[in-house]
Amino acid sequence: MNALHERIAASFGAQGLMQTLGATLTLVEDGEVHIALPFSAHLSQQHGYLHAGAVTSVVDSACGYAALTRAAPGQEIVTAEFKINFLRPALGERFVAVGRVESAGRLLSVCSGEVRAYRAGEAGYKVVAMMQATMVSVSAAT
Repeated sequence: MNALHERIAASFGAQGLMQTLGATLTLVEDGEVHIALPFSAHLSQQHGYLHAGAVTSVVDSACGYAALTRAAPGQEIVTAEFKINFLRPALGERFVAVGRVESAGRLLSVCSGEVRAYRAGEAGYKVVAMMQATMVSVSAAT
């Protein structure tokens, strides 16, 4: 594990919501982070799909951690705003949120994200949601 992955993993491990959801960090690269989420009936909505709140939470975190890969030492990332589009019902046995930095500045990073649904017996995945987010770099002491 390199220093970048260690930095992201340490922050991810401190996030109670990701632990509650059962999410795991699966990829950390410069400007890109993947977070996996297994389907759970505890995270479903009334029709049996993964709840939009769970979908939004993992892709927001993936975008935030992607931005953190580009943040200066001693800086943390918080979300300033995001827009999410749900493309289809979140049906699957496993989901992967992918966050990517599109543009990183000293204070603001613009990120894009998508949530991929993987279904048993099917090759590939379907994108169930897309996000555009603005992340803000703040002092770790803030």
